[in-house]
Amino acid sequence: MRIGQNPAKFVKEVTRPERITVAVLNYVPFLSGFYSQGLDVLKMSLESLWKSADLPYDLMVFDNGSCPEVREFLLDAQREGQIQYLVLSEKNVGKGGAWNTILAGAPGEIIAYGDGDVFYYPGWLSRSVEILETFPNVGMVTSRPFRTPEKFSDRTIAWAESTPEVRYEVGQFLAWEVFRDFVMSLGTPEDQAREWYAGAGDMRVTYRGVTAHIGASHWQFVTYKSRIQQFLPFDMDRPMGQVRMLDQRMNEAGLLRLMVSDPLVQNLSNQTALAHATVDGKGGSRKKSTLKDRLFNIAPVKNGLLSMYDAIFRLYYR
Repeated sequence: MRIGQNPAKFVKEVTRPERITVAVLNYVPFLSGFYSQGLDVLKMSLESLWKSADLPYDLMVFDNGSCPEVREFLLDAQREGQIQYLVLSEKNVGKGGAWNTILAGAPGEIIAYGDGDVFYYPGWLSRSVEILETFPNVGMVTSRPFRTPEKFSDRTIAWAESTPEVRYEVGQFLAWEVFRDFVMSLGTPEDQAREWYAGAGDMRVTYRGVTAHIGASHWQFVTYKSRIQQFLPFDMDRPMGQVRMLDQRMNEAGLLRLMVSDPLVQNLSNQTALAHATVDGKGGSRKKSTLKDRLFNIAPVKNGLLSMYDAIFRLYYR
């Protein structure tokens, strides 16, 4: 027999979640090698988010089986009220498994998703939501312009070309520094980045006074929860490498894939130094490449070392 009455019965109201849930997916399995700055990168990412988000939001963090030091930092942040929803997965369930939890469970009407290595600049959230709410049938908005494969945005291009209200432009709209800072954060050598920059252009649309670039990406985006849930669940059999599935499904459904016209987020990858990449098109100072840098970026050397690293990683963390 129950003794007494549950005190919760006498609570008259509960706190409603904010309209926007900012969701972060993190994975730092150890603090050495590739992940030696992993905790610092995560701290820098979250601190930039806390400082720059300019609309009310709740923060949801899904940790995909990180090391104890990372989990303790996240628990401390939650205890201090900086994280409203914290999910600590015992094991790495892959990006697809994490997305299934995040995109189904986020309580907000709008989800602003980012990987745990995204650095946020002031205005990123309001500018992204403005595009989401102004353009029709938007699937996802990424808070930085960069060049993405046209095959994942051909339905957006078709919409732009066929809609009288839209001003559709093709040209070199990205400053070299903005283009360079992003592609080099992915490990691309600068000479390759220059070749790519010269060989392609950008697609820009203006609708009802709001300008956006065509394209978007799975590493950071803002979307309506009701719209993205139609693509769940994601059945990925590898932790990474299949994330283009979201870009492909969005495009096939005819949803617009757009980006803000300024670089309001940056990919840190595994280096905190990348937070200083340009946001105004002028470019920041960069360390001159050394002979060692050039040697380790020669394709056979780089591929051989990365293959060795991958084999060791799989041996210990499969």
